[in-house]
Amino acid sequence: MNTQVLIAGAGPTGLVLACDLLRRGVTVRIVDAAPEFHTGSRGKGLQPRSLEVFDDLGLIEPVLAEAEEYPVLRRYADGAVVWEGRTHEPAAPSPARPYPNLLMLPQARTEQLLRARLAELGGRVELGVRLTGCTQDDQGVTATLETAGRTERVRAGYLVGADGGRSTVRKELGIGFAGDTYETERMVVGDVRVDGLDREHWHAWGRPGDEGRWLALCPLPGTGSFQFMATVAPDEAPEPTAATVRRLIEEATGDPDIRPHEPTWLSLYRPNIRMADRFRAGRVFLAGDAAHVHSPAGGQGLNTGIQDAYNLGWKLAAGSEALLDSYEEERLPMAADVLGLSTRLHHARSVRRDPETNQLGIGYRGGSLSDPEWTGELRPGDRAPDGRCRDAGGQPVRLFDLFRGPHWTLLAVGAEPPGSRAGVRAHAVDTAYDLPAGTFALVRPDGYVGLITAEPGRVDRYLDLVGSVSGSL
Repeated sequence: MNTQVLIAGAGPTGLVLACDLLRRGVTVRIVDAAPEFHTGSRGKGLQPRSLEVFDDLGLIEPVLAEAEEYPVLRRYADGAVVWEGRTHEPAAPSPARPYPNLLMLPQARTEQLLRARLAELGGRVELGVRLTGCTQDDQGVTATLETAGRTERVRAGYLVGADGGRSTVRKELGIGFAGDTYETERMVVGDVRVDGLDREHWHAWGRPGDEGRWLALCPLPGTGSFQFMATVAPDEAPEPTAATVRRLIEEATGDPDIRPHEPTWLSLYRPNIRMADRFRAGRVFLAGDAAHVHSPAGGQGLNTGIQDAYNLGWKLAAGSEALLDSYEEERLPMAADVLGLSTRLHHARSVRRDPETNQLGIGYRGGSLSDPEWTGELRPGDRAPDGRCRDAGGQPVRLFDLFRGPHWTLLAVGAEPPGSRAGVRAHAVDTAYDLPAGTFALVRPDGYVGLITAEPGRVDRYLDLVGSVSGSL
């Protein structure tokens, strides 16, 4: 094998997966067809669950140092403010939810921070490398890569297609991508500096008599730019330019003092709402936009891709068939639910965000990795919340600190942990999740509860059943 895992696509999904695999000691090669790194804001919202993933990956401090809460939204009509409010009400951090709010960070900067973490772990992105074909057998995958006219054949244990909505990997597998492209709905998106606007608000203008036409300028943290978003008619120029931006701002605002500079990035967007029929075909997996593409409403697309990667990484590292099968079992229905949510928000043209969009409530109850025995408030398949407790020595500890890393975590509540097991870190704690003394909670490497039991022998039986430790690449 040239590498244990080959990842096609170096957006947030591919980068999170590469970081997760490298910290588990898995050799990774991550390639991207683009000749240079993208500089645009694109998906700028980081949901609370994604922030928890970044905490686990050792990335939360630089993200929090640069990300900001979404500003207050102002709507204008005839040069006056007609409405002002937030897209969501900020919540205070709590022991269970340390990162309760949606934060804004331009996608290009999120990717830069992920690449820096990747480099710390010994990896790097290979730009200008296009995957053009792949075949597989029982032992691995053979991929064809093209770089500047040179063809290379690479042998990998597994291939992950994180190569976007037009995924070559998905097409090579012949996997269907059902859904809709809204040809009559088009939007110009870009990053532009603007004179004449304050940066404390997200500014939006509608078009009288046509509620489907609007323009918004949102200040981007860490930059002097605004993210520009404007709906356009289907018959307008297919390739937006700086002149397009100026015209749309003039038409929407009617204010000559609002003057844009040359955009640093522009794109014409059409809502494309689709999902792959399967997320796995043998030794090849789909993740992120290669598996599902969303409306931007609700800020779900980028974050769902991060959750795909976080779910898949530890399973690839373990390599057991039971775990690899569970990737599609768990993620496909979740992606379908999130796709439905973002589509409903799109059709409603709602700017409100509620707890349904923060992805903290996503879980896998009833799945093959979720032991059904326990029926308390917190159940196997649920996200394992953060919290505070004391260890056997009486020292205060934070649960997320115990979870952080590539291991399973066993919490022995008011009890002695059972015998040690490779890949599992056991901790005696005085309390956790209001579980009674003598209870054992086994938390998966991706921060979901696998098992809660009062019988210590069930822990080993559970781990044997899912093959989580004994499997290998």
